[in-house]
Amino acid sequence: MTGFAAVPAAGNAASAEASTPPAPSNRVWEADLGDLGADAYRRAVAALLASFEERQERRLVPGEKGRVGLKVYADSGPGLATPAALIHAVVAALQERGFRRENIFLIGLHSGRLRASGFLPPLSEGGSDFQGLRVKALDSGHFYDADWYYDSPLPSRIDALGMTVGDRDSGTQLAADSDERKSFLPLPLLLDVDFWINLPVYTDHPVLGINGALVNATLWNASNTLRFFRSPATAPAAVAEMAAIPELRGGWVVNLVSLERYQFIGGPYFNSLYTRGEPKLWLSDNPVLLDALMQERINAGRTAAGFRPLREDLRLLDYARQLGLGNASVERIEWIRPLN
Repeated sequence: MTGFAAVPAAGNAASAEASTPPAPSNRVWEADLGDLGADAYRRAVAALLASFEERQERRLVPGEKGRVGLKVYADSGPGLATPAALIHAVVAALQERGFRRENIFLIGLHSGRLRASGFLPPLSEGGSDFQGLRVKALDSGHFYDADWYYDSPLPSRIDALGMTVGDRDSGTQLAADSDERKSFLPLPLLLDVDFWINLPVYTDHPVLGINGALVNATLWNASNTLRFFRSPATAPAAVAEMAAIPELRGGWVVNLVSLERYQFIGGPYFNSLYTRGEPKLWLSDNPVLLDALMQERINAGRTAAGFRPLREDLRLLDYARQLGLGNASVERIEWIRPLN
């Protein structure tokens, strides 16, 4: 992984004092979602979070800041977004732990896709909330700061979903003082919360292989990152390095993944012909392990439909493992099913 420099807080003394979070566990919590209704989600989330707190010896309660962020996924557009029932269940569990509703916010990258997916009201109505929850759209530019960024020499010209390269030569690198080489980090998740929860949805990806927990927390969470989608060599390194930035990783407490719908080919564009689903909810502090588990399911869908499976040794998972973000050994999982 050469040619990248992670600069989480350029010119900010807090960066030097940031400590590395503890290594993720090999645990994956699983609950059945039954009919996928609101009650099933609430029961599953309550059970998983309570078991997580007990096993990990960490209470998800208000701290000094009294705020918590939920990183939602809406970047495939309508049809493949974080389920609203999961969001409501997580919010209810957080309120039971003492968080005020006005101090729980959703955060996503593209205001247009957040709106199309139902997380923002229509423009004709105005406002920036989801059923009383504040929604922070990162592309508004209001939630980045010049001192907090990830630095890379890659150029920035690429289309909205990373599928069409712009007019720069793929070998071009930018000068060290160029703003185009900076990807600004989501300040609300770095400085404004006691912790934040990742709520990804899974698709395949033509460059990264897997679009899930790691990518939702990084490339779909910062500015000027779509440029990385052009290269199978540079994109996995960028994801891993951004995820390893101590200030981002420090508050990233857990990942909650609904298997209600995921896509096995054609991603990240939503295509209902290539989706599958299971009434299951997973929770883990190990995003690499969740991505590895979903790689198995995506490959099963691709094989059943007559498509070539993803390569087993995905660089994304290998780089993330090397940087201490978790292991990808699904055979070593400690499964915990508190509702059984």
